[in-house]
Amino acid sequence: MSAPQSAPLPDEVDVVVVGAGAAGMSAALASAKQGLDTVLLEKSAYFGGSTARSGGGVWIPGNYALKAAGQVSADDMAQSKLYLDSIVGDDVPKDRRDTYLDRGPEVMDFVREHTPLRFTWVPGYADYHPEAPGGRAAGRTCEPIPMDARFLGGELERLHPQYTKAPANMIVTQADFRKISLGLRTLRGPLTMVKVVVRRMLSLLRGQKMFAMGNAIAIGLRKGLMDAGVPVVYEAELTGLALDNGRVVGVEVTHDGVTRTVGARRGVVLGSGGFERNLELREKYLPQPTSVDWTTGSQFNTGGGLLAGIAAGAGTDLLDDGWWGPTIPLPNGPWFCLAERNLPGSMIVNQAGRRYMNEALPYVEAVHEMYAGEATGVGHVPSWMVIDQRYRNRYVFAGLMPRQPFPGRWFKEGVIKKSSTIAGLAAEIGVPADALEATVERFNGFARSGADEDFHRGESAYDKYYSDHTVKPNPSLHVIDQAPFYAVKIVPGDLGTKGGLVTDERARVLRPDGSVIPGLYAAGNVSSAVMGHTYAGPGATIGPALAFGYLAAEDIATASVVEVGDGGASRNHLSEESA
Repeated sequence: MSAPQSAPLPDEVDVVVVGAGAAGMSAALASAKQGLDTVLLEKSAYFGGSTARSGGGVWIPGNYALKAAGQVSADDMAQSKLYLDSIVGDDVPKDRRDTYLDRGPEVMDFVREHTPLRFTWVPGYADYHPEAPGGRAAGRTCEPIPMDARFLGGELERLHPQYTKAPANMIVTQADFRKISLGLRTLRGPLTMVKVVVRRMLSLLRGQKMFAMGNAIAIGLRKGLMDAGVPVVYEAELTGLALDNGRVVGVEVTHDGVTRTVGARRGVVLGSGGFERNLELREKYLPQPTSVDWTTGSQFNTGGGLLAGIAAGAGTDLLDDGWWGPTIPLPNGPWFCLAERNLPGSMIVNQAGRRYMNEALPYVEAVHEMYAGEATGVGHVPSWMVIDQRYRNRYVFAGLMPRQPFPGRWFKEGVIKKSSTIAGLAAEIGVPADALEATVERFNGFARSGADEDFHRGESAYDKYYSDHTVKPNPSLHVIDQAPFYAVKIVPGDLGTKGGLVTDERARVLRPDGSVIPGLYAAGNVSSAVMGHTYAGPGATIGPALAFGYLAAEDIATASVVEVGDGGASRNHLSEESA
């Protein structure tokens, strides 16, 4: 069954939403439920954006799924606010942070009421800074319950291509992945794999089309839009915003080779994602070195919404930051490291052959450490993850099962280096042999004692999540001493950029002087992150995208209607010069 044709492009509606990721679909669904005539414009031929490629976590404290799991205490909201106060601080206004926390549970209820999406707590997936004031070692993250997507019919063909291609109906949740990553080290690993295989076989027998993680979020929201009658126009690329006396009154969009204006009587919501696939913008704003080949974000995220907002007079913030993560630049595409660098028997060194961080840090903070080394002149890009054969025999690595040989192409492309000695490995990666040998010896001493005296790896509850609790005394540390030895190239990859248009607690886009641009809203990665330079926990990207998309629609519905004449409309075309 082929995907249905795109909806036609209208001349004018109440609300134009740009981008069919979590932010855009949330905004479009909420606008429709507010009784507003709404259209959703999507640049690509797919719905879901980077959300569909993600692990699907949602970090919204106090929501119904956490309550059902008994994970909401009487002072939970106060503790959640204390937590964001402590880790985000003045990088983001407090009223914006507090609004996100205060309204987040309501957004989750709205999604439950108007879509087939249902969430469940991810047990023990700690906040990324659980020892900070208000942090929670048990975690506040939820993920979608796997769903049968047959209800989408042919529209399912438009689901954004996945980050890694999995066999049909091979459903692995975040909770499952943690267990599977340990291979055969615990009974839970093989039992979980059996569960996954059985689940797949049953779904195939039943004719189901099962999806989990970010796919499930995208599918659930898309079904909500279908039920609400919201038209989605695919392959409609934003090229600018239409202005009338400083108010945004529509969008300039190219569709079927023709550029047209779609009027917006009440407002425009940008949910168009970040600029991670735009090399020119990466080189202009992000730390160096950088590459579009290191991101796992959607290939269609080239910053069109950001540039359109800037051209309309919007202020920006956090453009120098991203949703970073140490990444292996595999020949077939980047592999975002989660468990690999946290598991015992691995360490990361720079181009001097020295460790420079706790390898198990939350991924945003780990790349901050990588770039900090570049800023001081010590080469940290690329870095190298050093492991031995014992580690390789024990754990799943970049999609490979334990003991499965590294593909020859990985060696040919220089992603993996191998040697029978540490000195030989040092020569392979171009670092001083004496430095690497000394680093391994020191690391092994920490592994034996259980205390990482240099970087405190294994002390945080987050460090322990992707670790091996059969290893004592520290589940995050093990000696590296079983030849052959391997070095895996590590670069500063990302899930997307986190800088963008400055918005307030109602998702209204602001000018550099703090005044509101009437009629313009933004949510998701096209807006500057409510998490500031840090990351609260798994799902702290999708959670705000859902919340501020919803809040944008609410503000549009409740704002006074401004009559805008056709005669004086100025067309603000997008150009590189305007940025």
